[in-house]
Amino acid sequence: MTTEKFATAGLARLIDVYLLPTLVDRPKDLAGQSVVVIDVLRATTTIIHALAAGAAEVTVCQEVDEALRLAASRSQPTVLGGERGGLPIAGFDVGNSPTAYTRERVAGREVIFTTTNGTRAMARCAAARRILIGAFVNFSAICRELADEPHVALICAGTDGEVTREDTLFAGAVVDELARGRTTLVNDQAEIAADAWRACVHGLTREDPLGRALRSSRGGRNLIATGQEDDIDIAAQIDKFDIVPALDPATWQIRVP
Repeated sequence: MTTEKFATAGLARLIDVYLLPTLVDRPKDLAGQSVVVIDVLRATTTIIHALAAGAAEVTVCQEVDEALRLAASRSQPTVLGGERGGLPIAGFDVGNSPTAYTRERVAGREVIFTTTNGTRAMARCAAARRILIGAFVNFSAICRELADEPHVALICAGTDGEVTREDTLFAGAVVDELARGRTTLVNDQAEIAADAWRACVHGLTREDPLGRALRSSRGGRNLIATGQEDDIDIAAQIDKFDIVPALDPATWQIRVP
């Protein structure tokens, strides 16, 4: 019996982690799976904040020009958001900081959003059965949503084609949680991520349970260098929200079902 049939028969769960989107050799292989896109610092954290603040939807784009064209085509006011190189985009309403997506700014509006890494990772997952948006701020909600899924894939966005610690830690935390009490088959990248998370847990302190670990990551160092360190603490808030945004690849819109 193949591992796929083994899992489908209810005998085991399959969890695959991809530490970079490009490590998904054939995106069509994600068909039938529930996929979680992870960009802790900061795209997925920011999208969750925007929807929790009442945004009607977040429409993701790959390119700045595409985002500008979409915004110009809308009859209702939109919010243009995103970043390039970690910094706000000229002419956009807001950058990629979660705190910018307040209820006053986004409630009832469409957010048109483009980032350097996160939105590109989403494009890699277009063939999946479900595409969910995950970060530490909705960790338990994501795990609950995946609890009965036989085959899960966790896609880390990384930064500029390199693996990032913050995304790896979140993927590892999900693997660790989902593997409890059930036979689980994982790929090597899932093992690496889970080991990284378990090692990290031993070093957490009551005063700074996760922020310190994120600060030492590449993404954390980039934010510190650009004066956006506060976003690290926001991204380190575990279970701030009980929502699971889902991306519809037919429209590239993310909503809370």
